Amino acid sequence: MEIRPVPYDHADAVALDRLVQREYEQRYGEGDMTPLDPAMFRPPHGTYLLAYENGRPLATGGWRSQDAGPEGYADGDAEIKRMFVVAEARGRGLARRILAALEADARAAGRTRMVLETGIKQPEALALYASCGYRPVPKFGLYRTYEDSRCMGKPLAGDAGAPAGTHVRAHSS
Repeated sequence: MEIRPVPYDHADAVALDRLVQREYEQRYGEGDMTPLDPAMFRPPHGTYLLAYENGRPLATGGWRSQDAGPEGYADGDAEIKRMFVVAEARGRGLARRILAALEADARAAGRTRMVLETGIKQPEALALYASCGYRPVPKFGLYRTYEDSRCMGKPLAGDAGAPAGTHVRAHSS
């Protein structure tokens, strides 16, 4: 398995984004309405990762820089977006490996806290994040007024890096 950075508008990223949007629609009745632009995930302000096995994209996730403002973020925040693992690859630790790589990258970029928003209809996501040290934080972002939204955060200072065996290759395009 190889984890590598790709542009947010890379064909494989777009294909996995379609799948995650379908899953959101099944769980919530609509896709994620958060406006995202490929520039948000370009270093040093973010990154977007795909996990590949035998050339097939299996998992995805990205982070983008956020700072204090009217949507409730804090200075130094790195917001996780589009964490997703295809159904047939779940339970293999891919999300955990993507998450660790995102944390390491955000830390290296000088971000001080990783934050995310998910919902109560994604219990596996809530469990993953809690098991990785994420705790509830005051709500932020587009869904901050939604009752079924959950926001979580984790300080990045002094955190351990990506797990052994995770290989992140420099982006080339």
